[in-house]
Amino acid sequence: MTATNLLGFDLEGLVAYCEGLGEKRFRAVQLFRWIHQRGVADFAQMSDLAKSLRDKLAQNAEVSALRVLSEQRSADGTIKWLFDVGNGDAVESVYIPEDDRATLCISSQAGCAVGCRFCSTGHQGFSRNLSTAEIVAQLWFVEHLLRGEGKARDQSGRVISNIVMMGMGEPLQNYAALVPALRTFLDDHGYGLSRRRVTVSTSGVVPMIDRLREDCPVALAVSLHAPDDALRDQLVPLNKKYPIAELLQSCQRYLEAAPRDFITFEYCMLDGVNDAPEQAEQLVKLLKGKVPCKLNLIPFNPFPASGLKRSPRERVLAFAEVLIRAGIVTTVRKTRGDDIDAACGQLAGEVQDRTRAEQRMTRAPVVVHRRPSS
Repeated sequence: MTATNLLGFDLEGLVAYCEGLGEKRFRAVQLFRWIHQRGVADFAQMSDLAKSLRDKLAQNAEVSALRVLSEQRSADGTIKWLFDVGNGDAVESVYIPEDDRATLCISSQAGCAVGCRFCSTGHQGFSRNLSTAEIVAQLWFVEHLLRGEGKARDQSGRVISNIVMMGMGEPLQNYAALVPALRTFLDDHGYGLSRRRVTVSTSGVVPMIDRLREDCPVALAVSLHAPDDALRDQLVPLNKKYPIAELLQSCQRYLEAAPRDFITFEYCMLDGVNDAPEQAEQLVKLLKGKVPCKLNLIPFNPFPASGLKRSPRERVLAFAEVLIRAGIVTTVRKTRGDDIDAACGQLAGEVQDRTRAEQRMTRAPVVVHRRPSS
């Protein structure tokens, strides 16, 4: 009989599992704390559990981490792990330390089916969704590994202060596995993170944005990358199904339950494609007074298959200035971990593509109707 990986349960799921073993709720809470707060995988070490329960767990369950295929450490402190998820697939997670926080970027799928033009994961294609256990295992491993290295940030002993679901995959296309993972991150008996410090990044799956608002509203980041549908159709193919107007309406609805009073819009700066001052003005008209937001301008991290280039820094700053003058909070993301291919858009892992992405995605030029000024 295959053992049940307890990393796949949020607290209510673990309560139900323990009830199936004839145990009461408080035992599930104790077990949840042992697993997530203390990082213990050996049931025999869970000293305040009844021996009868420990015996049942040893026969039926496990706390199983993902096998580490590689670990790379950047000069800036960033760490990237490649995790084996079986059948030739591997996913990446990235730890990003800063002065006031420590963020873990987590993957939700082996590959990605959205196929954004500027994303190396999308160019690899899609194999499968990760399970809840595989999503949570990324945090479980990193948190307790780095605690052991003395990287705790406060008296609580915790290392990771922020989670971003911005690794490989479109989280909202793996919704059933995502939500229990988010609840585990948030649970005070688990990792105790606030909703403001857990961010789901989406390319714009409108119906699932609405569901997340109802089920588990956390901070939301939306991959926008263009000020109009014609260009966004080329950069983010999902736009053909959920165009910008529908996407912005869903963002407005999401704010009714969101832990922050703004939506973060991600905008990858592509040389000669979406970085003209006129396009910044279009963004202002699109967003100002309609969706309370913050714009995060991301320097593109080039890879050969994209056929795209990074915008020059002076053009990025000029673009930002247009937005800032209009009163839109705008930041330029600092590139981290690019010496180990851990920066935004670079996560690739290993994917047994089931979508023929290489045949579908070409290097044909992106058609831009409004060219940047010189």
